[in-house]
Amino acid sequence: MKCPFCNYDDTQVIDTRLSDDKMIVKRRRKCVHCDRRFNTFEKIELQLPAVVKTDGSRQEYDESRIRISFMKALHKRPVAMDLVDNAIEAIRQQVLMHHEREINSRVIGDLVMEQLSKLDKVAYIRFASIYRSFKDVTDFTDIIKQVDDK
Repeated sequence: MKCPFCNYDDTQVIDTRLSDDKMIVKRRRKCVHCDRRFNTFEKIELQLPAVVKTDGSRQEYDESRIRISFMKALHKRPVAMDLVDNAIEAIRQQVLMHHEREINSRVIGDLVMEQLSKLDKVAYIRFASIYRSFKDVTDFTDIIKQVDDK
């Protein structure tokens, strides 16, 4: 690896450590030419599928959009952020296991609903009312009956 200070082509690895979750490798390096030290980080780069929207357009999978949806649905609800993070990670893992280059936005919406139903029933109903475009009160009563049956 090139030294970022003198651009010399050879550096030594002095120390290697794993992050707490064992997903990132931190290497402490030393340039053999200028003797300066620096850190490098290695992490797994996974290719997530493109999201196909209902209008047929495609965009990159964006976890921040899922987080925003969770936060809107969970607004003023007593759910710990650790649980939200775990739910978002579970969705990410399911998207990764999709094994195709594209995934329909409806599939992701269903995954969000599944995770919200485990976290908070009110948040689940809030999200469902927007996601499924409720037209009247009967749509709300139908989803409430579904929640009560679970």
